[in-house]
Amino acid sequence: MLDIKITPAQALKPQPDPDKLVFGKTFTDHMFLMNYDAGQGWHDPRVVPYGPLPFELSCMVFHYAQEIFEGMKAYRAPGGQVQLFRPYENAQRLNSSCRRLCIPEIPEDDFVQAVKAVVGADRTWVPHKVGASLYIRPFIIATDNGLGVHASHSYLFAVICCPVGAYYPEGINPVKIYVEDQDVRSVRGGTGFTKCGGNYAASIRAGERAEGQGFSQVLWLDGVHRKYIEEVGSMNVMFKIGSAVITPELTGSVLPGITRKSCLELIRSWGIPAEERLISAQELFDAARTGALEEAWGTGTAAVVSPIGLLAQGEEKVTVNGGSIGPLTQRLYDTLTGIQWGTQPDPYGWVEPVE
Repeated sequence: MLDIKITPAQALKPQPDPDKLVFGKTFTDHMFLMNYDAGQGWHDPRVVPYGPLPFELSCMVFHYAQEIFEGMKAYRAPGGQVQLFRPYENAQRLNSSCRRLCIPEIPEDDFVQAVKAVVGADRTWVPHKVGASLYIRPFIIATDNGLGVHASHSYLFAVICCPVGAYYPEGINPVKIYVEDQDVRSVRGGTGFTKCGGNYAASIRAGERAEGQGFSQVLWLDGVHRKYIEEVGSMNVMFKIGSAVITPELTGSVLPGITRKSCLELIRSWGIPAEERLISAQELFDAARTGALEEAWGTGTAAVVSPIGLLAQGEEKVTVNGGSIGPLTQRLYDTLTGIQWGTQPDPYGWVEPVE
């Protein structure tokens, strides 16, 4: 167990209007920090007032991008208690990213304790408004100073938080998706299964192109054959074709999403077949033309599920479920958000209270 030193902020910031929350713009009063040095390991865990930190311009993270992060949320249940959703899954995925990026791992219990410490210190920032939550960003950066290409010998683990509003303040509206046929997000053997900033930087150009054409997200294809579906934007993706749900298998270039895993577990518990396999864009459009493609949706921490109402590739466009959210997508959204916000029972043991 970590011996976390807590230094309370001397002056607390005014909290934003819960009806006007903007993602990633307003941060809470405190942050968690912990350092790593070779030969000493992780040390000096602390909760301190949120603020800037000094780094030299030769800091390795700026030059060789040795860094990883996670995304998770804290929720306010009806009784006022604050809870997390499957935080140990985030801890496991963080360590998977650590191994790929040559970053020292953090024990899962220490990761969860760190998150709880900063959320507990700033629990008043967890919104009471329905649909709003406290977004949590744990991350690790390399902090050696120097320009040699090698693994750093020192690191900083930090956790910062910001209140966020409802993802769908006016109801869930299906999005329009364009199949990306120029850029690729990742390849097997690369970093596609990790949460590292480089993956997201590489996706920006395609996203900008799609937005310029009136689409919300891109549907990524594999980097080798350029035919198999991988992810949608920065989310995992699922399709209901006939009686089964199909989602791209985790081949090493697809992020193992925690919402993805939760959706699959729910779907299977409801007796619906769920397949994890390769699925080509051609198969998807063929299914849409015959009417076999009944629903499509993305899954991720921010949106939970994001229904897809239209798919486009080149000049071809197909509508999914008449451009409306499907019944299975709606059931997944209602069940997951019900468990996260404590308005539905949690028979799976996914909720972790913040004491």
